[in-house]
Amino acid sequence: MLYRNVVKPIFFKLDPEKAHHLVIGGLHTAGSIPGASHVLRSIWGVKESSDLTVDLFGLHFHTPVGLAAGLDKNAVAVKGFSSIGFGFMEVGTVTPKGQPGNDQPRLFRLPSDEALVNRMGFNNDGTEAMARRFSNHPKRQIPVAINIGKNKVTPNEEAYKDYQECIRLLYPHGDFFVVNISSPNTPDLRNLQYGSELSSLLAHIMDEMKEQARKHNTNKHILVKIAPDVSDAELESMVDVLQSSGVSGVIATNTTLSREGLNHSNAKESGGLSGKPLTQRSTDIISRIYKQSHGQLPIIGSGGIFTGKDAYEKIRAGASLVEIYTALIYEGPDVNRKIHAELRKCLRQDGFRHISEAVGADHH
Repeated sequence: MLYRNVVKPIFFKLDPEKAHHLVIGGLHTAGSIPGASHVLRSIWGVKESSDLTVDLFGLHFHTPVGLAAGLDKNAVAVKGFSSIGFGFMEVGTVTPKGQPGNDQPRLFRLPSDEALVNRMGFNNDGTEAMARRFSNHPKRQIPVAINIGKNKVTPNEEAYKDYQECIRLLYPHGDFFVVNISSPNTPDLRNLQYGSELSSLLAHIMDEMKEQARKHNTNKHILVKIAPDVSDAELESMVDVLQSSGVSGVIATNTTLSREGLNHSNAKESGGLSGKPLTQRSTDIISRIYKQSHGQLPIIGSGGIFTGKDAYEKIRAGASLVEIYTALIYEGPDVNRKIHAELRKCLRQDGFRHISEAVGADHH
């Protein structure tokens, strides 16, 4: 209620990107003040309940709901975000060299559609800055995935070098990794999702992951984040390549270029759309991936999750974990507790004792 009635009206009067920086700055500050994390956890934390824990990628998730990439691009507020009810989080997208991203304004709210449009363009401080931050704060409360991308100036045929460089420098710091080849805001990036380009890219990436695993004597997992704007045939081909490549899973999905059914004037802005309008499309893609892979390719569901029911539908479609982003902007940090409670209720209604029993239930 505090967020909806007091904080949100103030934030929504501000430029979206300024509000974004205020949140990140506030959580960064809270993470550095002794005792502040405990206060955040007491207000917004989610207690572990045995029916919603997930063990996947060699990691323990105390709740299946994580924070999607894009909010904490530079890993400056990991401690703060870890204290408000998430079971894991992604940082990034990070690129080898820092880059300013696209021109402002580049982030737009669509309140009547409960959506956001962004064309940020991988604005970030680069891998070295992120590595320094992780080195200064080695302890963490939840698993952290590092979402990696390529620099804008790097041509697609050399993109693999950028992804390899990210892995090389950040391997000691990430609990797992995510390959972002699906943002619509870096020119031609999405072309890397298809056919021989995808096969070649993932072969190089997996070589680097194996090399770093040998070097550090620890095996870490890597997933690929895909776009929702793909045909059935493209998705089928993509899943075949992902399965044969040796990656550990897929995140479905990134933002969409579709503007179908939108009411708000900001729908005319270019960029990727997130939020409620993406809910059903991302769930449909999760379902198709699960069915084609016979449940053998773990899925993190992302796109338009605002309620426990939204999350549960993605889990029944085949997701083992889920992520939110836009819901946090519209609903505030209370959203994690609400989703957690609703998820438990959905499980009980369907007679499941543990969330793992619900994964892919629509297909059984």
